[in-house]
Amino acid sequence: MRTGLTDRRTDPGRLPSEPLLTASGLRRSFGRTSALVDASLSLHPGEIVAVMGPSGSGKSTLLHCLAGLVRPDEGRIDYAGTDLTQASDTELSTLRRTEFGFLFQFGQLVPELTCVENVALPLRLGGTPRRRAERTALRWLERLDVADVARKSPGTCSGGQNQRVAAARALVTSPRVVFADEPTGALDSLNGERVIRMLTDTARENGAAVVLVTHEPRVAAYADREVVVRDGRTRDLGGLG
Repeated sequence: MRTGLTDRRTDPGRLPSEPLLTASGLRRSFGRTSALVDASLSLHPGEIVAVMGPSGSGKSTLLHCLAGLVRPDEGRIDYAGTDLTQASDTELSTLRRTEFGFLFQFGQLVPELTCVENVALPLRLGGTPRRRAERTALRWLERLDVADVARKSPGTCSGGQNQRVAAARALVTSPRVVFADEPTGALDSLNGERVIRMLTDTARENGAAVVLVTHEPRVAAYADREVVVRDGRTRDLGGLG
């Protein structure tokens, strides 16, 4: 048991009674391959949910559907009173830019931009002036302990530094939900532990909910609840405490 872990988790009794995001009966196929068969998930404001399962189980497809990156073939996804399966591409794009944050396994930073420019990018796309966006971005880099690489390019930084920069970019717009897909998968255990601790602690401090896809129990231990995906079906295991 990791020291202090319980203290970092959200108190289930303090979670709002109404979910922020609810998905039910999701089905998604790619050609003849069924990625999701009958998947469901609920997420409350400020809650961190770990989505676990073996490779090919459908957990990343589930995350992509929840985030509006992929449309399910069947089912419903309610986010803050809106059915995302019926939303237009423009509406989904706006939602992803303003209310959702994303952190992927390899960070996906823009190599031509400096680290602070990468973090500021979501703000700039939303119309924030460059100087103000970069000031905000720098504060997030400071919070995640990578302000020293602000003016460097991602290619000159370590994997752990780049992933913390990517975490800052995911949080810079103060999103209501952060979608993290194997965020420590490309890191060694020490850097992976540091990134996931900073991500979950900072998300909780800002009241953001997190959907965390991982196959690592040590990463899932930072979540409030675990959902297992197997053969395209979900099973909610409840709290991890």
